[in-house]
Amino acid sequence: MQNQAGFSLLELLLVGVLAGVLATLAVPAFSTLLLDADMVAQVNRYVHGIHLARQEAEKYGTDVVLCRSTDGRTCNHAQAWQSGFIVFVNRDRDDPPQVDAGETVLQAGSGYPGGVITANRSAFVFRPFGKRSVNGTLNFCDRRGPDAARSVIVSYTGRPRAAAVPASNQFRCPS
Repeated sequence: MQNQAGFSLLELLLVGVLAGVLATLAVPAFSTLLLDADMVAQVNRYVHGIHLARQEAEKYGTDVVLCRSTDGRTCNHAQAWQSGFIVFVNRDRDDPPQVDAGETVLQAGSGYPGGVITANRSAFVFRPFGKRSVNGTLNFCDRRGPDAARSVIVSYTGRPRAAAVPASNQFRCPS
């Protein structure tokens, strides 16, 4: 009689239980990885928009604005920041900024459906070198709350920096 190669029922059950335990441990870590990647993409999208606005203000010698937008063509100051944004050349320097005829939209950023973005400004205005820009902060939250929140802080010179929101900060993620 020949020996048959194979696995016993006990061995198969043990491998199944081990695979289940590993999957249970891996799913939350993978979920966190996906949330982190989504937030980093959003923060980077806004930082890129700020850098573009700052650079183009120098290039055109006039104000360039980053404002909230739902359609990628006009500013919508009533909507939330997570709806999207545009960067445009604001030649007539209107306040609140609006895209008028002859004003070029340089970039349109998509929305952030997985999170909330709040800011202490309705729009960020970047001016040519030597003129003070509008400073402010954009805060990014997702379902993990304030512990995972990130901020983009814009200085008076228009330079952005990304940072984790410190525990001492009074900012709270909206629910």
